[in-house]
Amino acid sequence: MSKQQVIVEAVLAGKSQREVARLYGISQPRVSQLMAAWRAGGPQALEPKSRRPHTNPNATPPQVVDRILQLRAQLIADGCDAGPHTIAGILDDEMSSPPGITTIWRILTRAGVITPEPRKRPKRSWTRFTADLPNECWQADFTHIALADGTDTEVLLFLDDHSRYLLSATAHHRVTGRIVVATFRAACTIHGTPQSTLTDNGFVFTTRFRGGPNGFEVLLANLGITQKNGSPNHPQTQGKVERLNATLKKWLKARPPAATLQALQALLDEFTDHYNHRRKHRSLNNRRPAEVYAARAKATPEHNAGGHFRIRDDKVHASGSVTLRRGGRMHHIKLGMEHAGTHVRMLIHDLHVTVINRDTGEILRELTINPTKDSQPRGVKPGPRPGHRKGGMPKGYKFPKK
Repeated sequence: MSKQQVIVEAVLAGKSQREVARLYGISQPRVSQLMAAWRAGGPQALEPKSRRPHTNPNATPPQVVDRILQLRAQLIADGCDAGPHTIAGILDDEMSSPPGITTIWRILTRAGVITPEPRKRPKRSWTRFTADLPNECWQADFTHIALADGTDTEVLLFLDDHSRYLLSATAHHRVTGRIVVATFRAACTIHGTPQSTLTDNGFVFTTRFRGGPNGFEVLLANLGITQKNGSPNHPQTQGKVERLNATLKKWLKARPPAATLQALQALLDEFTDHYNHRRKHRSLNNRRPAEVYAARAKATPEHNAGGHFRIRDDKVHASGSVTLRRGGRMHHIKLGMEHAGTHVRMLIHDLHVTVINRDTGEILRELTINPTKDSQPRGVKPGPRPGHRKGGMPKGYKFPKK
């Protein structure tokens, strides 16, 4: 029971209004007001009235609220991000004075269309790195997508680090090293050559933990492109392309699965257009990747890159040769049968190789690898060939009669 009801009950019990006012520390006119309210509306009239105004000139118009909820449902159905930032970006194109992000969030919350998420690590705690110029760094990765019949396919992605511009999205039954090289060359033809690349440690991107360089590493070295690889089991290093994987899968999930590889490629082309030219990106201050990619001059490779250096210890085969894998191709370097069983050390700088006898320090051979051939012969030594006489004629040769 409230204080107002106690005062009314005291008056109804026979006390005078002056006495009740003195007893409860209020004025007599206030006691008279409470009694009048009780007579007019009963006990409910004694409760305090809301001071909230009946109208609010700053309230979001109902049609704007309806549009916000409509966009939320439409974006979810299309498999796109449907948060307040995305909705704000769309309304910014549709209205001269769109509501703020906080206002949109409150409208979505009141409508009950936002699902609370568990507490996550605050975004401000992450250290973010972004390239200063377009083509300064390309991130690459591939992800798995299932066709309608359950067949597994792989989608290879190349993304510009500075602008989030999706440079290439291609579907394959299986991504191989040759496909990576061919796709990268095609992307360079269209968009120019990047200054560096950033990938994980997949064997199609690097074989640095397995010995010699693969085809992609050789191509980058030849073009003067710096290759960067993230730490093993740390996908956050390639966070932009990893986030792109999630965005792509969410977008594809909202559509019927592709029946063939060609149909999947058509969906990827549609997604690329949507991602680059239509969808505003929160990390780009609600700009589109295509706008940011074209806004500044593009970086180019640093052609004074140091190249690929390594040292390899081996034992000369019985055939008199040692092997060296480069660009996914095995090269046989001929040293001669007289060196069979010799322990050697190879000093390798890109295509240049020096073979040294580990026991004596003697240089057995120095050559430049011909990347188009598997066998690297020694060539013909100066002087008479085996089976020839000093005069240069082979044994048994008869001069023609005059």
